[in-house]
Amino acid sequence: MWKFRDVISILDFTREDLEHLFSVTDKTLERSLDVGRPLDGKIVATAFIEPSTRTRLSFEAAAKKLGADVINLEPHLSSMAKGESLTDTLRMLDDYADLIVIRSPYEGSAKHAADVCEHPVINGGDGSQHHPTQAMIDLYTIRSLKGRIDGLEVGVVGDLKYGRAASSFIYGLTKFNVKRIWLISPEPLSPRPELMDRLRSMKVDIVKTEDLEEAIENVDILYVTRIQRERFPDPAEYEKVKGSYVITKKLLSRAREGLKVLHPLPRVDELSNDVDDTPYQAYFIQAKLGVPVRMALMGLILGAF
Repeated sequence: MWKFRDVISILDFTREDLEHLFSVTDKTLERSLDVGRPLDGKIVATAFIEPSTRTRLSFEAAAKKLGADVINLEPHLSSMAKGESLTDTLRMLDDYADLIVIRSPYEGSAKHAADVCEHPVINGGDGSQHHPTQAMIDLYTIRSLKGRIDGLEVGVVGDLKYGRAASSFIYGLTKFNVKRIWLISPEPLSPRPELMDRLRSMKVDIVKTEDLEEAIENVDILYVTRIQRERFPDPAEYEKVKGSYVITKKLLSRAREGLKVLHPLPRVDELSNDVDDTPYQAYFIQAKLGVPVRMALMGLILGAF
């Protein structure tokens, strides 16, 4: 089911696949992440051609907790700085490691890596559409907090056009039977046509709106995303939409009872610090769960679980 699989898009996995991953994550947490050293002697390579905090460090922490050694590619300190192609760099990593995690600003980089490499490749985020392991963490977080994903109303707010975490999360929701998805964004940041086509083909009940206040009164989960300056091809387009939404404690006072706020982080100004100490806050829980979910993922791929 999982052994030696590449992880390129959340769409490549069935609900059964994801539930098995979640079950292994549950067992990992039951043992307080102390699962021995099942990957002793294995090497995990991280090729992060784009800045990252949580994704990179949680993969590294997860690998080390499993007993694997980690080698990190630093593009500015590698032969890529001399002009070496990504393909040649990947071939080298494939010779040195048992599993490769790649993060890149370029669409299709992870699929290219999987085509080039014999060892399994995990997409740590590429381009503006796919961040599958973040979606796995997001879905697991909801399941942990609510006991289920089915039947919930979920709002996704912010950059739904360029934000790969948001796109992957929405794709992931289509694997479950959510009651309704609220898509909340300025019109220029509406979801891409291919994402909307997926939602329609799956007959998902959707509400597309710019009205955050209406959505907050109706959702069980609010997934907040940063409007990412670095994703915009035209800086003027960013200037038109920056600061469109700000989630505050006051705004959340109108929320449905039990609402939980998720955010893949980092945040800038779209999520106020005054939410941090409220019952709505779930984004630090979400970040913490990155390690056990990625432990389960790598353990399954390399045949340890």
